[in-house]
Amino acid sequence: MPAYIGRFAPSPTGPLHAGSLVAALASWLDARAHGGQWLVRIEDVDTPRCGPGAAQTIVQQLADCGLVSDGPVLWQSQREAAYRRALDALVAQGLAYPCACTRADIARAQEALGWRKTRHGDLVYPGTCRPDHGGLAGREGRAWRLQVPHDTPLWHWNDRLAGPQQQDLAQAVGDFVIKRADGLWAYQLAVVVDDAEQGVTDVVRGLDLLDNTPRQQWLQRCLGLPTPRYLHTPLVMAADGQKLSKQNGATALDTNRPLEALQQAATALGLRVGTATAVNHWLALATQAWADSSFMRPAAR
Repeated sequence: MPAYIGRFAPSPTGPLHAGSLVAALASWLDARAHGGQWLVRIEDVDTPRCGPGAAQTIVQQLADCGLVSDGPVLWQSQREAAYRRALDALVAQGLAYPCACTRADIARAQEALGWRKTRHGDLVYPGTCRPDHGGLAGREGRAWRLQVPHDTPLWHWNDRLAGPQQQDLAQAVGDFVIKRADGLWAYQLAVVVDDAEQGVTDVVRGLDLLDNTPRQQWLQRCLGLPTPRYLHTPLVMAADGQKLSKQNGATALDTNRPLEALQQAATALGLRVGTATAVNHWLALATQAWADSSFMRPAAR
C-alpha cells in the first residue's frame, strides 16, 4: 500500500455545521492515527449551489479547529480539463453515451416498469438512450451516462467500519449520470478523478454516502484508477430524525470556542477524549482515542 493519504471534501453551499465538523475530524484523526497526510478539497463543481465566500469560511473554520491541509487545497471548479479527459476516455472505450431523457421521460418509462427507485428516491434509469436500445433516436443529447451492463455481477466491497457490503448496481442504480444536462460535472465522476489526482488511499466520510461507493468503484475500474479503502462514520441527526444539514436548519459552526466544538464532534463519534486547554493538545489526545477505537480495528469480513 502507498503511504496513507486522506481527505476532507466539503461542498461550499454554506459554512461548516456540527455534522460537517464530525466528518472533518474523523478524516483528520484517521490520517494522523495512520501517520499519514490529510488534504482538503473544495467540491464546488455544482457552482449554482455554492455560496459566495463559503469556501474561504470553511477553510478558516477548519483552521480555527487546528485542522489544516497538509498540501494545497484542490478546487473542483478549476478541474474542467481533468474531468473532460476522463469523459473522453470513457467515450473512447464505448462505456459512456449521451442521454436525451428528461426527468419526466424517465418517470414515464419507469411507470411501465413499476417505478423502481434508488434508496434516495431517484428513479433508476431504464436505459432508454443506450446505444444498444436505439440511442438518441434523433433527439439531442443533454447529459452523459456511464453504462452499467445488465450482467454486471453483484458488487461487493468492504467498509472498514461497517464490514462487508453489497449492491446490485445494475438494478439499484442503472446507467448513472457523469455529466449533467446543465453542463456541470456530476459528483460521481469528479470525486473519482480527484481522489486519484490527490493520491487518496483512504476515504473517511459520513454513512449517508455508503451506497455511493459501488458507483465510484465502478468508475475507478472503468478508468483504470486505484480504489481507496472506505470508512463510513455515524451521522449527526437533526431533531426531525434526518441527517443534520443546512436544508433542515443546521446552524453555522461557532469556532470562537474550538475546543467545545471539537469535543462535541468527538462525542458524536463515540470517542472519549480527556480535557485540554489548547487545541493541539486536545487533537493529540483525540488521535490516541481514535487509534484505540473500533475505527482502527478491521471490520469482520
